[in-house]
Amino acid sequence: MKKILITGAAGKIGQHITNTLMKQTNYQLRLADINLLPLEKFKKSGHEIIYLNVSSLEECQEACKNIDIVIHLAGDPSPNADFYTTLLESHIKGSYNIFKAASDNGISKVVVASSAQTVEGYPLDFQVTESSPVRPKNMYGVSKCFVEALASYFAYEKQLQSIAIRIGAYDDYKTEGQPLSARDMSAYISPEDFSELLLKTISAKSLPPFSILHGISNNRFKRLNIEETKRLVEYTPNSDAFKLCGIQLFDC
Repeated sequence: MKKILITGAAGKIGQHITNTLMKQTNYQLRLADINLLPLEKFKKSGHEIIYLNVSSLEECQEACKNIDIVIHLAGDPSPNADFYTTLLESHIKGSYNIFKAASDNGISKVVVASSAQTVEGYPLDFQVTESSPVRPKNMYGVSKCFVEALASYFAYEKQLQSIAIRIGAYDDYKTEGQPLSARDMSAYISPEDFSELLLKTISAKSLPPFSILHGISNNRFKRLNIEETKRLVEYTPNSDAFKLCGIQLFDC
């Protein structure tokens, strides 16, 4: 049974992923967050729940003990996050601490949340590939570029397999009822598709030391190209934001 540490488990994505992984019988979870209240509902699940401030290397070292895989989701999810207030501590310092602790504890794989914001500076009519140079439009995107570089460093210099998933517009609009912009529809990823992508990433056997995966659904128009992601982990997304939003499109 693989033991998985999920940082940021109390967040929106973290809770969805926790629910997904709990349905699998071959994973034992350690749920970690600075805010434990949303994790109360998982107390009777038989999985471990711990307090974790990722800006503390000592706490990260303890959290990574006896763990096989880390899913690092902790951080400020807002593209408007302030660099000094949150990004420096959570995205820069916190991500380094997690990778350092994972490496020190002999963990086999780290899957880290990157973002489409790393390439948001490209024109909207340009489809970004995994090999396109980073082009952030805000400091949030800059911090995620650092996270990708950090993952590459630990992969090739410390032999820690690292996968950065550039998460697009993750939004369960079916329950929240929030309309999506044209840009968000092109970058949309459904919770179901993200869960499938993560499960296949965790179980993938032949990935290179470092990979960037594009986390969007099978939208009619795609902000990010997903062909390489589909090839690497056999990703088969089903959702299409344009169809889900009721937009009629016709093939010529």
